[in-house]
Formats: sequence, C-alpha cells, structure tokens
Amino acid sequence: MPLQNRVTPFGEIVSVDARGMFIGNRGIIHDPATRTLTARRWTSKAWITCTCDYRGIRRVVMAQRSWTELFFLDEATALAAGHRPCFLCRRVAADAFRGAWSIGNRVAPPPAIKMDATLHAERLDHGRKRLHALAVPLEELPDGAFVASGASAYLLVNGLPYLWAPSGYRRVAAAGPIDGVLTPPSTLATLVAGYRPVLHPSVDG
Repeated sequence: MPLQNRVTPFGEIVSVDARGMFIGNRGIIHDPATRTLTARRWTSKAWITCTCDYRGIRRVVMAQRSWTELFFLDEATALAAGHRPCFLCRRVAADAFRGAWSIGNRVAPPPAIKMDATLHAERLDHGRKRLHALAVPLEELPDGAFVASGASAYLLVNGLPYLWAPSGYRRVAAAGPIDGVLTPPSTLATLVAGYRPVLHPSVDG
C-alpha cells in the first residue's frame, strides 16, 4: 500500500503508486510510528519544493520525527499547489524564482519568508485550496500555469491544455469549463516574468 504523500495540483495529498520528479515539505504532518498523516496538512508556511537527489542523502520516507516527505509529479504541479523552490538544495532555481517574482510582482527581491506569507494567503481559502479568477484567455496563460475544471487539473503549455494525472499528462483538444486558476497569482506573475518550471517528460509525448 503506497504512503499518502503525493501532492496534486489542488494541494491535496493522496496515496498513489506513481513516483514524482520532486520532493518537498510543509513541516511535520505525519506520525512516524504509523507512517500516516495527521489531521493537519501543514505546520509551516514555508511550502518548499526540493530535489530528490541532494548530496547523496537517503531518507526512509515518513519514518522520522522530522519534515514530512511529499512528492510532486513535476515542478509545475508543486507551484500550482502553492509550493516554491527550496533555497538550500535548489539554490539556482530559487534565485531565478525570486528574481522573476520581483519583476512579475513589481517588488524588490523578497526574502523567502515574505514569499511564503504571500503564498500562504493566496493558496488557501478557509483551509481549502483557493481558486483564482481567470483574468486572460486560456491560451494567454504562461507555460506552467494550471487551471481547474471540476475535479480535473490542466497544465498550460504554449497555450495548449494537458490533463494532469499522477503518472503524467495527456494532451487534450480542450479543457472543460474553467472554474478558476490553481496557480497562485504571485506565482503566475513569476511565470509571466520568465520563470520556467521543470515539466514532466510526458508533456512532450
């Protein structure tokens, strides 16, 4: 039985067999004795996205009383859920993200704690994932943005929709009726300013 540690673009944490390209965390939200999640879905506003391979460190997932290992299909999925690049293990990506955030949001380059506070306000609505209004035509959204249609999430690349699934994407002719944008507005502005998240190889398939 797979552990409940895979994050969807809606920010939900589910149990699936498929593996992800990135790992990350939201603090300690599991019981190491049972390797199951507690009732909480975050204990920190610093929702980060990390590399799965850092200095050869190997961890037994959800077995320690330390941060809870969460996994993402790709970086675009993590961004949609409200995470950002880690400044420790993904310094180059994190600096690029902060630089594009500064340009896109028209602010001075912010410290991580300020980005975390902004993202926390944008990603949640009474404890649930916040949907944001679609302010431009779908085809004008930047590469890496996500929109929601019912229970489905669609990645936009070159103005084209890709239906998200735990194992990868599938190109579709059109997305369903759009309920809103999953990617937080400040992150969306960061994508518009040129930040390019790592996408799962199935986007090219």
